[in-house]
Amino acid sequence: MEKSRKRIPVIGGTGANSTQEAIELTEAAREVGVDACLLVTPYYNKPTQEGLYLHHKTIAEAVKIPQILYNVPGRTACDMLPDTVVRLSTVPNIIGIKEATGKMDRAKEILERVRKDFGVYSGDDETAVELMLMGGKGDISVTANVAPAAISKLCNLAITGKADEARALNNQLMPVHKNLFLEANPIPVKWALKEMGKIGSGIRLPLTPLSEKYQASLREALKQSGILP
Repeated sequence: MEKSRKRIPVIGGTGANSTQEAIELTEAAREVGVDACLLVTPYYNKPTQEGLYLHHKTIAEAVKIPQILYNVPGRTACDMLPDTVVRLSTVPNIIGIKEATGKMDRAKEILERVRKDFGVYSGDDETAVELMLMGGKGDISVTANVAPAAISKLCNLAITGKADEARALNNQLMPVHKNLFLEANPIPVKWALKEMGKIGSGIRLPLTPLSEKYQASLREALKQSGILP
């Protein structure tokens, strides 16, 4: 918050697989002044859809700060289905969802059924343009870590309906979208930022540095997309 100085909104990640812990983290984030919180679905313990509804509803009622749901079943082994998203969209301070399945039929259903001011954001760079062209509000992006200006431009093009230009830029970035997942995120992102001279080497365990066998492919993708010379 000291660095942002209110120049840009700050969203704090406060999700947990314990409802009480998520409440405590969300309250701590509110106290330091974040603008909203992003709450991933509970991982590992695999709650029912009713459990997911009650988990997020309870947090929203306990901490009066805007909250964004985050559904990424490939990492959590927990999938929040559209019916549950629709139910939670009626909670006033739950303002949107980061939908990271990459399933356009699901995104379309959510967009059609939630309240009009409920934001649906992509969490999958490869399909983000298509979601935004359907009415999504933006992309909570991995690629933006290495190409923030390009992703900002891409989002503006897609949100304003400039489909051809948005798709053309997305095609240019596609090698990066794909290669940033050669190993689990954020391993490739950290390596790419080091190559760009933005950070030093190293990553916290249990994550490990990008395997040498993938480095040439990622470096070439960064060059193809104009991120590295």
